[in-house]
Amino acid sequence: MRLIISFLLFHVLSIGFAQKTQINEQEYLELQDKIRFSMNSNFDQGLAYTKELMKSTNDKHLAFANGAASYLYQLKGNVAKSDQSYKTALQYLDKMPPSSEKTKVAGYLYNYKGLIEWKRGNLGKALDNYQKGIKFSTEVNDVIQMVKFKSNIALINEEIGNYQLSIKNLRQNNDFINKNESVYTKEQFQNSKSNININLGTSYESYYMKNRDKMYLLDSAEYFYKKAVTYSENFVNNKITAKMSLGNIYLIKNDLVNAEKTYFDILFLSKQNNSEQLFQAANYNLGDLYFWNKKYDKALVCFGKVDSISLKNKTLDVSYLKSNYLQAKIYNLMNEPEQAYKHSKIYLDSYEKSETKLRDEALEVNYKLGLEDLGTEMVTIQEKYKNEVLLNKALRVFYVLLVVGIIFLLVKNIRDKNKAHKKMNALIEEFKANLEKKENEVIEEVVHEKEELEDVQLKKENVNLSIDEAKENKIVEKLLALESKLEYLNADFTLPYVAKKIKTNTTYLSYVVNKRFGKSFGEYSNELKINYVINEMITNHMYRKYSTQAIAESVGFKNAVSFAKSFRKRTGVSPAQFASNI
Repeated sequence: MRLIISFLLFHVLSIGFAQKTQINEQEYLELQDKIRFSMNSNFDQGLAYTKELMKSTNDKHLAFANGAASYLYQLKGNVAKSDQSYKTALQYLDKMPPSSEKTKVAGYLYNYKGLIEWKRGNLGKALDNYQKGIKFSTEVNDVIQMVKFKSNIALINEEIGNYQLSIKNLRQNNDFINKNESVYTKEQFQNSKSNININLGTSYESYYMKNRDKMYLLDSAEYFYKKAVTYSENFVNNKITAKMSLGNIYLIKNDLVNAEKTYFDILFLSKQNNSEQLFQAANYNLGDLYFWNKKYDKALVCFGKVDSISLKNKTLDVSYLKSNYLQAKIYNLMNEPEQAYKHSKIYLDSYEKSETKLRDEALEVNYKLGLEDLGTEMVTIQEKYKNEVLLNKALRVFYVLLVVGIIFLLVKNIRDKNKAHKKMNALIEEFKANLEKKENEVIEEVVHEKEELEDVQLKKENVNLSIDEAKENKIVEKLLALESKLEYLNADFTLPYVAKKIKTNTTYLSYVVNKRFGKSFGEYSNELKINYVINEMITNHMYRKYSTQAIAESVGFKNAVSFAKSFRKRTGVSPAQFASNI
């Protein structure tokens, strides 16, 4: 009997100890990549990888595994498990002795916590975690993680409406990834390029939604979404997301054939990969397409699938809300009062329950549909069907008022746009005339003493210098290419930097700039920056509200004083005076 008990005890202990194992560094890095890639496609598979890593006896491995699990649980909507896993991750981090590895893992954990807070809609807390985490990653020169932090911060800027800053930061990050491709594995590089191109597409699309007259923003969004599809061949969720966004671009451009085809591709891909959430989103977008093309029967089929998934999963999401809004409108147009009343009631009840959670999403819907208050329209429909005796009369009145209102708004909008356009053209012409006059009166002066000394020296060297015309033309061509990419907005747009960028030396570059543009390189660089600011002030009313320091930093000046001095030299007035006169 004792022998049997001893055997059983030994067996139990063996199983217990067998759960922990030694995982070497290579296995740890491979599991890291598997976990990260799963965050773009299969959350359950990602959690399985974290559990495999949790078998390790190494505190570093356990800290990372639990940190990654906390974000995966958040993606699945399990807040309690997410919080518990993150708490466990911090406990293992505390056990690690001070080292560069501990600092690197701390950066990972702050990134995951930022992503978690972002998913919960806490943008302030997310930004706080990103700013703390990037310090750790910078300390140990973790290039890959630094790129992630910068991209995430850029996306927060995009979400709160700082589109230009978001785009600028993402493009810089994209160039940074290209220059540091060697630090990535092939799969990591593809994944990073996939993510950065999706983010760029989103920022350009969001910027366009606030500036619908600037079609080039929509073209840029389409370009980056297509690049994202190319890089996302091995990342299913990214591929579907990029395709979904492309479908939206086609829909906005009224390219209905490509939009419908793209949405059907997404339905197939999401079904094939068991991605119910994306399947639901694709059905909503397809229904939205059919609605605006008055194919109401097809639209109702798609919206029915959206509602079915929401009810099955007991989720109150924005797709469910928007679906019922459009269904109420359809049944209203089809003169089916019971169904119109039913869906308007669902919309109003759902909106009331989720007002706080869906605030940002609802605002986006309001903007997309061109309506200031969807709830008001739903109330109108409800009240209308309480008295069916007045149905026909109410509908006739509604349609007459709607047509008159639309015509009035269209006429007013056209007149306002024409008026604003004429006023802006007059201001621009006036500015150009004044600017040309000022340029003839401005006395050349040097902004930075160091640049003055360098330019004087280079001019001395250039006296006897001669370059063949073909070489000069090539240098000018490369300079113009840098201008078109807005490279001059970078703080490091200096003579040595540009010379290295276009593969020449500082002497030749200085000589060509002096000869072709009639000015020193420092003057040439400052003029590009100031011209950019002037253009932005004229065309972007939000830009005019920025502080002098913020504007200076946006074009690469190190401080507001030197910027203001250059601006006054160029325009004859201070930035604030110029902005107030537009």
